[in-house]
Amino acid sequence: MTNYGEDMMNYGDSARNNDPSMGSARKQFAEDFKAVVADAEALIAATANQGDEKLVEIRARAEESVKAAKATIAEMQSAMVMRSKEAADAVDVYVHESPWQSIGIAAGAGVIVGLMLSHR
Repeated sequence: MTNYGEDMMNYGDSARNNDPSMGSARKQFAEDFKAVVADAEALIAATANQGDEKLVEIRARAEESVKAAKATIAEMQSAMVMRSKEAADAVDVYVHESPWQSIGIAAGAGVIVGLMLSHR
């Protein structure tokens, strides 16, 4: 019988450590956000002089930066949803494999929360 309790406890660490795309996704998001800010600042500076050609070029760059940032956010969101579903599946398997242990954990958590709220 597999020890799902240990698997569940280590799930978060393994998901963070085994998914190298999360670190690169965060870096890419930061770069995209910086590009959006830089393009927005350039757009503001360009509109002060009302340079039509330059304004159109900067607006196009800003639109591309926004599209890239939105795509990165969508990728990160889908990855988070996938990991959440995997975690929920792991919890479901654990609860079905060890129902009494799950009840004990839930009861213990309830007691701790109750104590914390009563001392407030």
